Amino acid sequence: MIPLILATLRDLLRSRHDLIIENLALRQQILVLERSSNRPRLNHADKAFWVALFLCWRHWRRPLRLVKPSTVIAWHRKGWRLYWRWKSRAGKGGRPGIPIATIDLIRRMSHDNPLWGAPRIHGELLMLGIKVSEATVAKYMIKRGTPPSQNWQTFIHNHLPDIVAIDFLTVPTVTFGTLYVLIFLSLDRRKIIHFNVTDAPCALWTSLQLIQAFPFDSAPRFIIRDRDSIYGAVVSATIRQIGSTQKVISRRSPWQNGYCERMVGTIKRDCLNHMIILNERHLRRVLKDYLKYYHEVRTHLGLDKDAPIPREIEPPERGPVRSESMVRGLHHRYFRKAA
Repeated sequence: MIPLILATLRDLLRSRHDLIIENLALRQQILVLERSSNRPRLNHADKAFWVALFLCWRHWRRPLRLVKPSTVIAWHRKGWRLYWRWKSRAGKGGRPGIPIATIDLIRRMSHDNPLWGAPRIHGELLMLGIKVSEATVAKYMIKRGTPPSQNWQTFIHNHLPDIVAIDFLTVPTVTFGTLYVLIFLSLDRRKIIHFNVTDAPCALWTSLQLIQAFPFDSAPRFIIRDRDSIYGAVVSATIRQIGSTQKVISRRSPWQNGYCERMVGTIKRDCLNHMIILNERHLRRVLKDYLKYYHEVRTHLGLDKDAPIPREIEPPERGPVRSESMVRGLHHRYFRKAA
């Protein structure tokens, strides 16, 4: 930059004739550079020179050949951004940022409560001592493309005492046959209120099991089932006849009947996968033994690690811990008994 300034001072002392000829020569060389395939690269000093010329001379576009005028303007804007970024760097003031914990809380509230809008979430945050604007809440809420609605999990939790889920499970026999077990699971305490076994399930047999499972107006408000072909118009009519409303899950969506699917897996993992079933009578006896263990002994994560039939906590004062074999030795019951 200093040699450029010295050259400019020297040019002020030269004659006008020499300057015109030199400018003509420089322009001819610039035209040659423009025809060249290799584009010259400008360093930071060159860019600063043209930005300064842009700020102090209104005819700066006239001699410009190496780059476009828009490029010089872009250099100036980039310098402006860098200057203000340096001036407003972290710790130099400005609007305070939103803590990550607050953003996560807004998103969690929006996810857990699909019916809540920004004003409701903003009010909850104020009650928790978190002061943010309602516009900030709206900015970080989960964006939904469809109108808010409760999901299956919310629906089930809201109606647990009034829901029974039904499902079939298959069991192979020693003669390579297949038996079918229909279970009725009450979602309130994860209790199997009825089950039966058959080798030829059909709609009429399933309808009979519905009537046997819910006698004397004891039917639940909702019955969840899948789209198995065993269920048909006869089963739907029976469900309406006993005073219940059926909730049919979507196609290929077993998670919508997740409680019953989990129960089927539990029966297989805890019992049936470890036995060879002889016939229907044998399967009923095995299931009765297992369900006694399941209802009275087996703890459940969804029940705060209690059994479907609540167990009494036995303090150490009752005596030492003893055990009793259940389900043909697959499981044990532990209890305290005085010596």
